[in-house]
Amino acid sequence: MNSADRSVLLVHAHPDDESIGTGVTMARYAEEGVRVTLVTCTRGEEGEIVVDDLQHLGTGSALATAREAELAAACAALGVTDHRFLGRFEDSGMMGTAANDNPASFWQADLDAATAELVAILREVRPQVVVTYDDRGGYGHPDHIQAHRVTMRAVDAAADASAYVDRGTPWQVQKVYATAVAKSMLARGIEAFRDSDSPGFFAGVESVEDLPFGVDDATITTEVAGSERHFAAKMAAMRAHRTQISVDGPFFALADSVALTAFGVEHFVLLRGDRGPALASGDREDDLFAGL
Repeated sequence: MNSADRSVLLVHAHPDDESIGTGVTMARYAEEGVRVTLVTCTRGEEGEIVVDDLQHLGTGSALATAREAELAAACAALGVTDHRFLGRFEDSGMMGTAANDNPASFWQADLDAATAELVAILREVRPQVVVTYDDRGGYGHPDHIQAHRVTMRAVDAAADASAYVDRGTPWQVQKVYATAVAKSMLARGIEAFRDSDSPGFFAGVESVEDLPFGVDDATITTEVAGSERHFAAKMAAMRAHRTQISVDGPFFALADSVALTAFGVEHFVLLRGDRGPALASGDREDDLFAGL
């Protein structure tokens, strides 16, 4: 299968998730001529603003508008031209917050209605590969968990000729992946910040077992490596998300210190489909399209 025939669709919860978790992957495939489609489930209305000069945005519609613009800039940096929002669902906030009860939130969304929206996109785009989160949402965020639920339902429904008959011609996705953060990478981060004056989210963390996320390396099925260009595109995309990511913050300090060895490789776990040929150096795939 040549690149022009390949299509990958990524379902992310909020603006910035795409750049943090899959920026290198998106930039690499876009450069190779693969059709890369990004679906974002909310506009990030409840995000925590991390820079002082944007605190006036607060939460709600003003922040959503700003984050939409940031997302457009991030997609441009990654070379991604096909982006859609999944309906008009709102950010659900962190688990256990009042925003979870907002009837317009993605966490409260009618699953059939949300599934129908994604089925229509899947049947239009016809991707061989879909990427989302695992059933824990990576770290337990309600919107990430809901993105997993809706994606898995939509993948099944898109292939079912009797389901959502008004939403296009049936399409069978061949592989579904969950994004993953390898515990080995987190361990390198902890070590890099052990004596730092600005440890960021590694403050007080002694080992990866102290963190609410991270996947055992043995569980990871796939690693997608990018070139220096793809790494630079990921960094530019992350910098575009100014409300959520401080360029002077700990992530960029860590990125500067370990660069391509940590953030130039992105990890995934195959949830559906057949695993393709492994890397010569181990048992992981090096391509989301491996075996297709």
